[in-house]
Amino acid sequence: MSETPAATPLSNAEVRKLKAQAQRLEATVRLGRGGVSPAFLSGLDRELAQHQLVKIRLYDLKDQRHEIGEQVARESGSHLVTVIGHVVVLYRPKPAASDAADAAR
Repeated sequence: MSETPAATPLSNAEVRKLKAQAQRLEATVRLGRGGVSPAFLSGLDRELAQHQLVKIRLYDLKDQRHEIGEQVARESGSHLVTVIGHVVVLYRPKPAASDAADAAR
């Protein structure tokens, strides 16, 4: 699990493209009254590693959705694409092949 912020900010064109892709996705991660726990971050890390673009549906924490979106993005090393209603969309690109090989060593 990476706790460093994503390296380069997304351009406006990239954000628009990711928002369009996210419209067709279902929320695969749910965040409830348990809040942002290590178990939640571990599951989110697996989803981001597999899918890159992930929707999170918020339950019980709807009033703090923008703050939670920023916190989860920061703690997962991903980009906060958008917060719409009670859904947060995150994006984390897969590491390049050379980065993955270096990490394996």
